[in-house]
Amino acid sequence: MRKGELTRQAILDRAVRMARYSGLSGLTIGSLAAAADMSKSGLYAHFKSKEALQLACMGRNSEQFIEEVFRPALAAPRGVTRLRSLVEHWMAWYAHPGGCLFLAAATEFDDLPGPLHDYMVTEQRRLLDSLARIAATAVAEGELDEDTDVFQVAQEVFGILLSYNWMSRILSYPDAADRAWAAFHRLIDSHSVGTRRV
Repeated sequence: MRKGELTRQAILDRAVRMARYSGLSGLTIGSLAAAADMSKSGLYAHFKSKEALQLACMGRNSEQFIEEVFRPALAAPRGVTRLRSLVEHWMAWYAHPGGCLFLAAATEFDDLPGPLHDYMVTEQRRLLDSLARIAATAVAEGELDEDTDVFQVAQEVFGILLSYNWMSRILSYPDAADRAWAAFHRLIDSHSVGTRRV
């Protein structure tokens, strides 16, 4: 990676850390320049506008999520083990100081049309699709029933993760992780091969 790319990545890493606390709306070229001890004109040369900076910040956050959550999960064996690994790393992701930028962006831009809203929606759909594909590998491996609705599993796993984040970060329940895992295992058991569902 070239020096300019390394500098841009370091700037965006700082931007992600700031946005986790203040939200993307609070991230400006001026605020980032002050935090990074750079001139506004120097930072402007990298991003050109507040919106371009915010989009680049979201892009860097997505890269970090792939590195910290999806890449380790994909190293696990296919099927339920991979899905369990994904949940484990995703729960660790929520422990980042300042919280999850995906969730902050969803709150900020859910009703605001524009590039930031569109990026947020696209990324969330990609996450759900990825969960569904991993659930599909569990079906292919014969671990989940062949009639399993893998997108339903994806939505429920996503719901478990969102609930865990709320119970853990907002309400500080000490057993939030245990309850999240109980919900996950109940979901998997309900679709396991040979399980009779009424």
